[in-house]
Amino acid sequence: MAEYNLAKAGLTLSVDETYRNLLDIESFGQMLKDPSYSYKFYWLEAIVKLISEGVEKTTFNDIIDEMICNAWYSVREFHIHLSGMPSDGIVKDGVERAVIALSELSGLSANASKVEVKNAIKQFERELKPVKEQLTNMVPYRALAGFFQRDGSMVNWESTKRLTSYIETVNREVVLLPYTLGESSRLKKEVVFHPAWMRLIQDNTVAILGWIQFEKVRWLQNNNPEVPGLVYKLAPMDEKMRKLGRVRKLWEGILELSEVKDVFTGEQVTADGYDVDHFIPWSFVMNDELWNLMPMDSSLNSAKSNRLPLWDPFFEKFAENQYLMYGFVHEMPGIHKLFEACYRDNLHSIWAGQELYRKGNSKEVFFGILEKNMQPVYDSARRQGYEVWNK
Repeated sequence: MAEYNLAKAGLTLSVDETYRNLLDIESFGQMLKDPSYSYKFYWLEAIVKLISEGVEKTTFNDIIDEMICNAWYSVREFHIHLSGMPSDGIVKDGVERAVIALSELSGLSANASKVEVKNAIKQFERELKPVKEQLTNMVPYRALAGFFQRDGSMVNWESTKRLTSYIETVNREVVLLPYTLGESSRLKKEVVFHPAWMRLIQDNTVAILGWIQFEKVRWLQNNNPEVPGLVYKLAPMDEKMRKLGRVRKLWEGILELSEVKDVFTGEQVTADGYDVDHFIPWSFVMNDELWNLMPMDSSLNSAKSNRLPLWDPFFEKFAENQYLMYGFVHEMPGIHKLFEACYRDNLHSIWAGQELYRKGNSKEVFFGILEKNMQPVYDSARRQGYEVWNK
């Protein structure tokens, strides 16, 4: 095996010498070049995953099903717009439209498993057909454009039938392509993977998927500039990443000293009946910063779920509890010690450390700092499509 570095694509492949002169690896590195929508990323990702599982021949339909599964979590759980924000209420991206259509038809939860999503696709196959067929128009053909002649003079992009024939000619007479297409139409159209390309992709699956994810994250971040932590929003997260234990100990210490009112019910928080939860959903901020955490009635946590509390009146009540905590942190050495224990996992925001939790803030100043920094994040989540919850 030899290392083949595609510097422009940011991809290094291990290439068997048998295939080094047989495959146009430079053109493979162009498969994600100049995307108009997110389709290219999800198309190639689906192909690589199928090849890694040993699939030699498939259909547009099966590849698109894989694309929908791979996009489900980003669109549903994290409200990511795959090719930018909708214009006039119309979602621009076909993969995103397919996910939304499936969600409306099936009622599946945002964190549904891949098996559940695939089963739902099969269940609503007829209803999803129009939105899935839109994804067959250009992406399967455009993804191969890097392999075609540079001037593109022989490429007729207006006819899928002629494109299918042209792809077969290129594969036979010019250069081996990763896949060729059959004669069936629309979703039934066959996709046949070349054995040499299968071997290359199987030998380099991790590297190739890493490259696709990197390019996809860059695309999605450019199209969702207000969304924090987007790199973590491509797949379900490991719950072990949540770091709430030290914050819970801090609030337990406060509960031993004072009554704390639940932000939403106004009732007293009890030591054995509360959860530590995020005011602005974790799925948007993707962190466990102390300034966004609150004790709340356990029975309401699931009802609030992945939604934004109504800003008025709940923010003021949330800020009251934050200021109560702030007072104890600076008045009680034991509470201050519990606060310091939160440094590693829950106190990374510079503004919180230097402004919000510094000693000497009046209640008015504290509220002002908290609102100035939280409201833009809250408003970004609203614009991204997070639902507002009014208990």
